Amino acid sequence: MPDIDEVELLESLDGQVALVTGANRGIGAEIARRLVDLGATVYAGSRSRENETPEGSERVLLDVTQEGDVEAVVDGIHEEAGRLDVLVNNAGVGEFGEDIVAEPTSRIDRTLAVNLRGPTIVCKHAVPLLIQREGGRVVNVSSGMGALGEGMSGGSPAYRISKTGLNGLTAYLHGEYRDRGLMANSVCPGWVRTGMGGEGANRSVEAGAETPVWLSRFAPGSPGGEFWREKERIDW
Repeated sequence: MPDIDEVELLESLDGQVALVTGANRGIGAEIARRLVDLGATVYAGSRSRENETPEGSERVLLDVTQEGDVEAVVDGIHEEAGRLDVLVNNAGVGEFGEDIVAEPTSRIDRTLAVNLRGPTIVCKHAVPLLIQREGGRVVNVSSGMGALGEGMSGGSPAYRISKTGLNGLTAYLHGEYRDRGLMANSVCPGWVRTGMGGEGANRSVEAGAETPVWLSRFAPGSPGGEFWREKERIDW
């Protein structure tokens, strides 16, 4: 594995295709916007046709809890573009504070469906396109709240468990497909001022998008199967 200082980044994504889930607002919209600026054809997923996505992106109806949506979007990308180079699993939900006894079962079900089952189903359908060429990238937007070594206390069990599972998906993709040129990485964007993070968060949307976009620019042979924060490896 190359030293992080030696990671080669693609200067341009001209000719490449990206799919970003949850791309109509917050971190997802900023990631999609920057990938467009880098020259990629960006399919920006949104759960509603009414939502705006960044200028220059291709808005697609995508609720990651609905496999029919996922299948239709990936099939559409295959038909229109014939390739997929970057998948950013950004769509997520989170409500915070209560312990597992107090957290409503409906919230547990919803959180796991969006944050863990959703990315797993998206990967199920997108991986065949991603491994057609060496250098496909999966960027899973996770959280330090899901890292086993960071305490796992303070409530929010469904959110924490969903992000631990998302890191597990990253590790699986790396183990299964690295020999076919796929680079899968997880990233903690930090506490970001979004609808989920709230106005009291200490990081801007622009700062939160920085490392996911950086991972999206990894050239073939770059690290995979890692968890990142501010462009540095962190413990799972």
